[in-house]
Amino acid sequence: MSEIRATVRLQFHRGFTLDDAAQWVGYYARLGISHIYASPLQMSRAGSPHGYDGIDPTRIDPELGGEAALERLVARLREHGMGLILDIVPNHVAVGGSQNSWWQDVLAWGQASPYAGFFDIDWHPADPLLAGKLLLPFLGEPYAEALHSADLALRHDPDTTSFHVAYHEHRFPLDPCGYGDVLRLAEHAALWNLAPHFDALQQRDDAYTAVAECRRELRQALTEPSAQQALTQALALFDGTTRGGAIRLHDLLERQHYRLAWWRSGADEINWRRFFDITELGGLRIEQPEVFEAVHALPLRLVEQGWIDGLRVDHVDGLADPRGYCRRLRARLGEIQKRRPQGAVRHVAIFVEKILAADETLHRDWGVDGTTGYELMNAVSAVQHDPAGAEPLGNLWRDVSGREPDFLAEVRLARREVLTTLLTSEFEACARALHAVARHSLATRDITLAAVRRALTALIVHFPVYRTYADDGGRPELDAPFFDQAMAGARGELSPPDASVLEWLEYWLGGEAPAGAADADERWLRQRAIVRFQQLTSPVAAKAVEDTAGYRSAVLISRNDVGFDGEHLSHSPRQFHEANAWRARHFPHGLVATATHDHKRGEDVRARLAALSENASGFATRVERWRDLAAPLRQVLAEGPAPSPGDELILYQMLLGAWSPTLVRGDTDAMQRFAERLAQWQQKALREAKLRTHWLWPDDAYENACREYLQGVLATPELCRELEAAARELDLPGALNGLAQTALRLTVPGVPDLYQGCEFWDYSLVDPDNRRPVDHAVRQAALEQDHEPAAALEHWRDGSVKQAMIARLLALRHAHRDLFTHGDYRPVAVEGEHEDRLVAFLRQHGDQQLLVTVPRLCAALLEGAERPHVPSSRWGNTRVRVTGESCAAWQSALTGTTLRATDESLAAGELLSAFPVGIHIRDMHRHGES
Repeated sequence: MSEIRATVRLQFHRGFTLDDAAQWVGYYARLGISHIYASPLQMSRAGSPHGYDGIDPTRIDPELGGEAALERLVARLREHGMGLILDIVPNHVAVGGSQNSWWQDVLAWGQASPYAGFFDIDWHPADPLLAGKLLLPFLGEPYAEALHSADLALRHDPDTTSFHVAYHEHRFPLDPCGYGDVLRLAEHAALWNLAPHFDALQQRDDAYTAVAECRRELRQALTEPSAQQALTQALALFDGTTRGGAIRLHDLLERQHYRLAWWRSGADEINWRRFFDITELGGLRIEQPEVFEAVHALPLRLVEQGWIDGLRVDHVDGLADPRGYCRRLRARLGEIQKRRPQGAVRHVAIFVEKILAADETLHRDWGVDGTTGYELMNAVSAVQHDPAGAEPLGNLWRDVSGREPDFLAEVRLARREVLTTLLTSEFEACARALHAVARHSLATRDITLAAVRRALTALIVHFPVYRTYADDGGRPELDAPFFDQAMAGARGELSPPDASVLEWLEYWLGGEAPAGAADADERWLRQRAIVRFQQLTSPVAAKAVEDTAGYRSAVLISRNDVGFDGEHLSHSPRQFHEANAWRARHFPHGLVATATHDHKRGEDVRARLAALSENASGFATRVERWRDLAAPLRQVLAEGPAPSPGDELILYQMLLGAWSPTLVRGDTDAMQRFAERLAQWQQKALREAKLRTHWLWPDDAYENACREYLQGVLATPELCRELEAAARELDLPGALNGLAQTALRLTVPGVPDLYQGCEFWDYSLVDPDNRRPVDHAVRQAALEQDHEPAAALEHWRDGSVKQAMIARLLALRHAHRDLFTHGDYRPVAVEGEHEDRLVAFLRQHGDQQLLVTVPRLCAALLEGAERPHVPSSRWGNTRVRVTGESCAAWQSALTGTTLRATDESLAAGELLSAFPVGIHIRDMHRHGES
């Protein structure tokens, strides 16, 4: 079995099963992929399109084919010398509904359930009505309305001999110790006599197991048709549409281990941890050993069997202790390594899904191989955007939207909103945990909960990263600068008394190690406060940055994506090189990606919009004209124009970015499909921005007006013609950027990850658009033609040139494994009239060297061209320095041509003469060079 060399991310669901994937293993092997990187395969909700709503981590999802299908896929992979990486979700499982047996057991038994400790539940919240109960905000209407409707219905399940309240897809089980409350109302002696048996369970310590005998007796009694009829009549007495039935049903529900509530109350009062603000995903306490073992039993067994070569950990920042979790996982993998079959890879990789903010690096003591690669997505995008476009694009945004082009300011506004709306309950839990620390000490007992709230709000609003990683030993040194930055920002907006409270927060939240606390109670309170805080800042960042500010501030929407540095339009080549060199030193085996299942815009949409930054003033002029032409399409609502000017400008950006090189106005069907995809994106974008409409309170009038505007724009001949002309101008520079980013992903330090379907051009939009079915047959047919990359360039619009380049470079990686796995990374100087339009670097291991030369900011150099390839003559005197390599012979990995350096340099025109990007390799020993 090969080491992890290159991965392809595949999204599994009932429309694309494990057996479906097995059909295409040969294709991916021929492309050069070493491992399939699978979305979660453990059992998820029926019909799940992604697998992140797991309900049973102990089974492979039957909808995907189950474990037998997984075995078939693994066998097929082994035939081709390939392996499998599994995406696991330790942070949460799906709750609600009726499919999660762990959650159902907790609802039935409360704190007596053996699974009660699996979930992150506060059984003693501030609200006395929730003491010992879970708030279940799953009702689609206020509780009283649901109670009096026919939607809440008491049911008996003969298969499990249990009672539950049914509500649409949900099942709310009754406490078995209270079944007597139902049986006493049955006019049947056998059932009536069983009621005391269930009542007696309330006094027994072994009720959880003793109930089995009671259920057996009930099941036996119900073999009599008369008993069945009597039970049916008893259940009818809980009909909420009648006055008496509603009273009985309410009284029955009040005696359960949960309180049903309207879904709108969830954000304010929920007393268990969710995934972000998604109430149907409940947080797990994976830090508990028994929970860790239960959740990981299946993947660890598959690793031991040799079926799995790596694990991708979803949302590691949601865990109470990411470092402790990763180290425990690494230790468990180490324990089973020696039991893996002969021939299995020696090292099982761990990749963590972790978003790193600007200047943040992954902690190096976690025992992981790296992240899932968002950093490279950001780095490539940033180096392809023109810094000269920042000012005119910023002015355009200000003039049109009326909002300042200050992404950081938008983030802070969004953070404050998220804390007071979507994540209010989580914020309150954190504030109360800190207040408990304050109350424990005489020195701080006068600090009020209100003061804690004010200081905590300011701290989180100014937090520059997703989270820090303090634990019992205090705050890691690597996190200190980010916490200090947040403290400085918070001090600037707080009054002197609240600023003093802020200093205490810094102390409690890891400034001083809890291990040094005066007594055990204080230590525990501070540990709990740290966990609450760090599990709060991460979802706040995700909701505020990616899902709010990213849709509110669009100087250029291509710079707003998952893990991106939206504050800066561009980065210099120097920054790009520094990041790659750091990865080469510390995480050379981490994944590097330019597209993922979570991206907001496809990699080639971003590549096209990057080219737009090179003609920012021209774009601004065009937008002004387009808005004039579209004025009759704009509606005026009570809250303002629809669409708003900002939403209008974002739409024009997306139209140009997603308008593929093969899309023409005259193709009515294609244009209709394009409009429908954009409309789906638009609705999500408007709701994520939370300005004129919202997921929680959609404004149908505004959304409909925006959709009609989009349709009108594409139906207005003159306007649509001008949009198409503008899109055509992005075709060549966008495609060149697309080839460049692909080349970089395949040559920089790290393991290149290909997102499904992206071996052709990727003009996808936000999910679910980026999870559409992949036409594998077309891709396989193109690969079988075995085009030389230069030949495929002649018909570049179909995307096969990208695939041809990928195949060639993956073959290169296979042939020179040590060079790509262990090679160092050195920036290469570029000189001459277009020195700012090239990124070049050298990788070396032993006698082997790789020279990568990639164009950037080349829209002007492509004028008049017919292909996304800068003519050699236009590079002029631009040269790439290869100091100390005079007369070195370099062979192109893409075209086979050979170049020889002169004067310790290579002419850019020669390096890029036969193909848009230059990938050249040489073996110094073979050529007798030193």
